[in-house]
Amino acid sequence: MTRHIGIVACSAEGASLCYRTICAEGAQRLGGHAHPEVSMHTPSLADYMACIERDDWAAVGELMLASARKLAGCGAEFLICPDNTIHQALPFVLARSPLPWLHIAEVVADEAARRGLRRIGLTGTRWLVDSDVYPAKLEARGLEWRRPAVAERAECNRIIMDELVGGVFKPEAVAYFQRVIAGLKEQGCDAVVLGCTEIPLIMNDANSPLPTLDSTRLLARAALDRACAAP
Repeated sequence: MTRHIGIVACSAEGASLCYRTICAEGAQRLGGHAHPEVSMHTPSLADYMACIERDDWAAVGELMLASARKLAGCGAEFLICPDNTIHQALPFVLARSPLPWLHIAEVVADEAARRGLRRIGLTGTRWLVDSDVYPAKLEARGLEWRRPAVAERAECNRIIMDELVGGVFKPEAVAYFQRVIAGLKEQGCDAVVLGCTEIPLIMNDANSPLPTLDSTRLLARAALDRACAAP
């Protein structure tokens, strides 16, 4: 018996990668074509973006709660959100949530600590990289962190929002992220968080100047661990 995973989704490409990882790696763990039961709910990305653009994280939290309630109603036993940016709204969500959550930044920070890393570079949307989502979780585990320059954050955000979330993957985007990550390496980082769930669609250990912490797949694997754990 495995637990029913609920996915509170925001943007399609990152949520799809998380879902596919759960199903594919679930089969590797459980055999055959087996994987835990998975349900996903996604409001329109435009609804999320309207709240994010006006910096209304309480309203983002309401959208997440609406998904959480629907997923609880269809039998999910715990929740994950394969979107780093909207984790800023979790403080508005957790006390009222019908189900427990795995926190993507906690999952990534735990993996960084397990691997003996010291200083972590951050990439993602400008809202995520400017926020305390990752710094708080990394510092709680004794880890240092660095952000790219402000102009680099802006261009990474443009690539994510204008290209990656729409399934557009350009060599120029790969090259830009490589330059940003190389800059984080120069700041003494020994790994980089791919802190937008779409970034792993273009960046990985094979083409990154630093070892990567793939937030999407790490979250999917943590969900599998929870779903497959003994009662």
